[in-house]
Amino acid sequence: MRAQRISGIIVDVLNRTEFPGTIEVSGGVIRRIVRDARPRGRRLLLPGFVDAHIHIESSLLPPAEFARHAVVHGTVGTVSDPHEIANVLGEAGVRYMIADARRTPFRFTFGAPSCVPATVFETAGARLGAKAVARLLRRKDVGFLAEVMNFPGVLGGDPELHAMIAAARELGKPVDGHAPGLRGESAANYAVAGITTDHECFTLPEARDKLAAGMQILIREGSAAKNFAALAPLLRTDPARCMFCCDDLHPDLLMRRHLDEHVRRALKLGADRYDVLACASVNPVKHYGLEIGLLRAGDRADFIEVESWRRFVVRRTWLGGKLVAAHGRTLLPRQPARIVNKFRARPRQAQDFAVPALPGKLNVIEALNGQLVTRWSQVVPKQVEGAIVSDVRRDILKIAVVNRYRPLTPVAVGFVRGFGLKSGALASSVAHDSHNVVAVGADDDALAAAVNLVISHRGGLSAVGLGRRRILPLPIAGLMSDADGRSVARRYTELDRLAKRLGSRLDAPFMTLSFMALLVIPDLKLSDRGLFSGRKWGFVPLAGRSLAPVRAARP
Repeated sequence: MRAQRISGIIVDVLNRTEFPGTIEVSGGVIRRIVRDARPRGRRLLLPGFVDAHIHIESSLLPPAEFARHAVVHGTVGTVSDPHEIANVLGEAGVRYMIADARRTPFRFTFGAPSCVPATVFETAGARLGAKAVARLLRRKDVGFLAEVMNFPGVLGGDPELHAMIAAARELGKPVDGHAPGLRGESAANYAVAGITTDHECFTLPEARDKLAAGMQILIREGSAAKNFAALAPLLRTDPARCMFCCDDLHPDLLMRRHLDEHVRRALKLGADRYDVLACASVNPVKHYGLEIGLLRAGDRADFIEVESWRRFVVRRTWLGGKLVAAHGRTLLPRQPARIVNKFRARPRQAQDFAVPALPGKLNVIEALNGQLVTRWSQVVPKQVEGAIVSDVRRDILKIAVVNRYRPLTPVAVGFVRGFGLKSGALASSVAHDSHNVVAVGADDDALAAAVNLVISHRGGLSAVGLGRRRILPLPIAGLMSDADGRSVARRYTELDRLAKRLGSRLDAPFMTLSFMALLVIPDLKLSDRGLFSGRKWGFVPLAGRSLAPVRAARP
C-alpha cells in the first residue's frame, strides 16, 4: 500500500516541541515522522482532540451522526456516558449506542452507567443494578464506570454503588465522578472510595479540594453548564491533571464548535500551548487508556491540521489515516439510524396542571444561566379563583414533569424563576436523567399544548406561543433524531428563537429546561414525584414553612 505523506509543522505535545516535518502513513498507522530541512507546509499538525466527558444523546444525534460533525472541529474521540439512553432502555440502550458507533471510524469509548436510575426519587424506564453494570464492564468495548452521581450513596456506604466501583477497579477501569459542590473531607472520602475524576466543579476552591484529594478535574464548557472561566486558572497550576469536556452540547453549537473552542480560549488567556493541547488530547488518552494516536511513529494515524496558533482553525482531520474532514466539511457518509424507543405517555388536559391554593409561601426553583445548579427561594404565590397560577410579571412560571413510562400518574407541578417567558410554553422529553417530559409555561393551556406535541411524536422538543406550535421530533428513545445533523441544528435553532421571542432570557433555554429534573444537582429540582432538594436529599413541600425533607420510599 502506497504511503501517504502529510507535511507541516509537527507539534510534538509529548516532548513539548515543534519542527518542520512529514508524517508518513500506511495501513492506518504512522510509520515514521521525518524532520524536514526546509518547511514543506506552514500549517500545524497535532494530535486530534478527545472530549473527556460527553453525553452523545445531548447532541440530539446518534453516535455515527455526531461523529460526522465533530470531526470538522478536530475531535477524533470521546469518553461518553450513555446513561441518558440507559435510563430509558437499560442495557439495550447501551448496546444501541455501541452498535451505532461501530459504523464510523470515530473513536467512541462508552462507559457502564452507574446510576440508572440516578436516584430512587424519580421514575425511569429501566434499572441497572450492580450485576448488570459488572456485566457491561466486562465488555472490551466498555472502558470505564460512568459518572457516579449518587455521591451521598458513596459517602454513606451504599453497598450496590460500592460493588460497581469495586468491579471497575478489579478490571483496571477508571471510575468517573459527579459531585457538585463537594468540598474538604467529603471530597477526600469520595475520592478514597475509588473516584478518579470530576466534571461538576463550578468554583476554583472546589476544584482545588478535589485535586488535593487525588482526583483529576475536567474543565467543562457546554450548552448549559459553563465552567471554563471559573476553572481556567488550573491550566497554569495543574495542567497535568486537567482535561477538557463539554458534558452536554446541543446541535446548534456542535455545528459551530467543539473542543477547538476550549483550546482557542485557553491560548488567548496565555496558557502554555503544550499544556493546553495535553488537556485536549494526551491527558484523556492516558487516563482512560484510549486507543487513539498521539502523533508518534507506530500510533494510529489520528491527527489534525490547524491553520496557525493565532487563529487556531482546524482545516483537516484524519482518523486511522483516512481524511474525514476538510475545510469545514465532513467527509464521513450519512447513515440512517435505527429507531428504538419506550414512550407510554398519554395526552394531558389543562386542568392536569392546576395547583389549588396552599397556605404559606411557594418554594421556587431559581434557574441560573450557564449553570446546572439552582437556587431555592420562597415567594408569595399569585392566586386566582382559588388556584396558584404563573406570575409572568415576577417571572414565576409553572414547571411540570409528566411521567412518560406510567401514563396514569398525576402530573408533578412546581414553580420556577429564571426562564422569563411572557407567554406560551416549552416542553422536552430530554429531561435528565430519567427523561420524563418536562415543561415550563405561562399558563395551563400552553403547558398542555406543548406537552401534547411531545407526546404525539413520542419524544421531542416543543415550543408553543404567539400563534405558533413547533416541534423537533426525537424518535430515538425520545432523545435523538434520525435526521441529518444540520437539519436537526436548524430546527433546534428555530425552536430556540421562538423560546426567546416568548421572553426567555437564557442562553440555552431548552438545555436549561432539561436539567430542571436532575435531582443530583443541587439545590431545588422537580421530579415526576414532586419537588426535591439535592442539598437536603429529599422531597420538600410545594408551599409552606416546613422545609424538612419528606423522604421518599424506594419505588
